[in-house]
Amino acid sequence: MTLQTIDGFGPNNRQTFTVNNIKRMSVYPQGIDEKIGTVSDILLDDRGQLRYLVLDLGMQIFGKKILLPASCARVSHKTNRVYVELTRKQAEALPEYNERTVLDNQYEEKLRAVYRTQVAQPGVSTSMYKMNEQGSQTLRLYEERLVANKNRFKAGEVAISKRIETETARVSVPIEKERVVIEQVTSAHTSKPVALGEVDFTAGEVVHLEVYEETSDIHKQAFVRQEIRVKKLVEEQTVEAQEMLRREELEINTEGHPVVERVD
Repeated sequence: MTLQTIDGFGPNNRQTFTVNNIKRMSVYPQGIDEKIGTVSDILLDDRGQLRYLVLDLGMQIFGKKILLPASCARVSHKTNRVYVELTRKQAEALPEYNERTVLDNQYEEKLRAVYRTQVAQPGVSTSMYKMNEQGSQTLRLYEERLVANKNRFKAGEVAISKRIETETARVSVPIEKERVVIEQVTSAHTSKPVALGEVDFTAGEVVHLEVYEETSDIHKQAFVRQEIRVKKLVEEQTVEAQEMLRREELEINTEGHPVVERVD
């Protein structure tokens, strides 16, 4: 964006009429009653917005001229002065301005760099040197978003223990007992005679038979009936939430016939 002097705008321009009476005002450092120069001209952008004051320091026959950003000056119509946070020594260190200087964005950037590095001194406020271009301002658009977080808390507790239950059990065990049965049988030798010499009559002959029987042996014994494994499983489920969100959108209102180009 190329800057123009105030003479480049018509006399009916309201902005031109407002700032034109600043010309020829005396320039003083803030808080110091020592004149360092005079406003010799005013520079505006193509929309007629005040951008710079041209200060004539009056150091030579024609005087050295410098540019002062409008945001760095405070105009007092009561005293007919322009107050700046700038000493004479600092003003003399600024680059000289003349009518042949090309006032484009590149030159403005260099000028801002000079103000930041050469003008700012210890003990002097630097807020006036943090300049914003009138043609390049930042507007922040905000929007609301849903932010999902998870909180872990104790939902309960499960206690697992054992208890003893009793019941009456019955079991049947078959047992065997031996008993002696004496019976008389008919022998095939009953009717046959036996020779006397072959028979030995003895008294006290005994036949021994061992008799056995079974008894029940019932007792209790512990066995593993079953095994129980206790563990935790993590189940995942999706929780949905619905909220009304707000978002700022850019609205462009124009007057007259400006050229507006939006680049996303």
